[in-house]
Amino acid sequence: MNNSEILYLYDARLANPNGDPDEENRPRMDYERDINLVSDLRLKRYIRDYLESKGYLLYVRKLDGNPVKPEEIIKRVKDQSKEGVLNEFIDVRLFGATMPIKGDNRTFIGPVQFNWGYSLNKVELLESSITSHFATMEGNKQGAIGKDYRVKYSFIAFSGVISGKRAAETKLTEDDIKLLDQSMKYAIPSLATRSKIGQYPRLYMRVEYNDDETILGDMRDYICLHEKVESIRDISECNIDITNIGKFLSSNKDRIKTIHYFADEKLELISGSRPVTFEEAFDDFNILKIK
Repeated sequence: MNNSEILYLYDARLANPNGDPDEENRPRMDYERDINLVSDLRLKRYIRDYLESKGYLLYVRKLDGNPVKPEEIIKRVKDQSKEGVLNEFIDVRLFGATMPIKGDNRTFIGPVQFNWGYSLNKVELLESSITSHFATMEGNKQGAIGKDYRVKYSFIAFSGVISGKRAAETKLTEDDIKLLDQSMKYAIPSLATRSKIGQYPRLYMRVEYNDDETILGDMRDYICLHEKVESIRDISECNIDITNIGKFLSSNKDRIKTIHYFADEKLELISGSRPVTFEEAFDDFNILKIK
């Protein structure tokens, strides 16, 4: 399998992209820069939940809605050899895990890894009170009052890699990667909860290289969010300038096999100061649209 690198953009409007349990579940923030943060584990959770909804068996999951020890998960696998366990769990093939296999802990380093995501814009938080209609204790009929924290608008960017060499270790397949591509497009909107509704994927690029050696670096360095108004609140109030990433990839064209992508029609892309479609911006490459 070849190496790939990933650029993933999504936005959140009046949602909580990743609550911090140490901060009353406020959205994770870099308060010095007013930047919204989202952990790689949150993104992997979206992917796992989507795969599970499609009937794939996961290693990192609950049983009957309850957390269990890893040994309880492994017990349900008929073939508990290394090969049997890897064939069973798609999330281990993707992300790796430490697993008790036949009395010995075995660590698989996942070929698919993400950096923490961060917002390309400065983000303001919205704080409101919420009231529960259920009594909190016997005799208290007033219900409970709590806090609800959300971002007003956050345009979030993730970077990721797929290691061809590590893929061989976890037996990751091309079909698994296709499922990952689909997850990046459909997981967030299709599995929305009360705090996560209002989030939509806007752009996904997986740049597949010609070998299992090439790594070009974090592609977020080559894009720029332009705000059409001060303090944006909607996808229509901004665009993404992809001029530099187009130039960067073109200068490394001989190392690139294919670009797999989807681009939301509501996202305005700019190249060389003019609006372009994704296909126009990367027409020198073999590009495959994710259905």
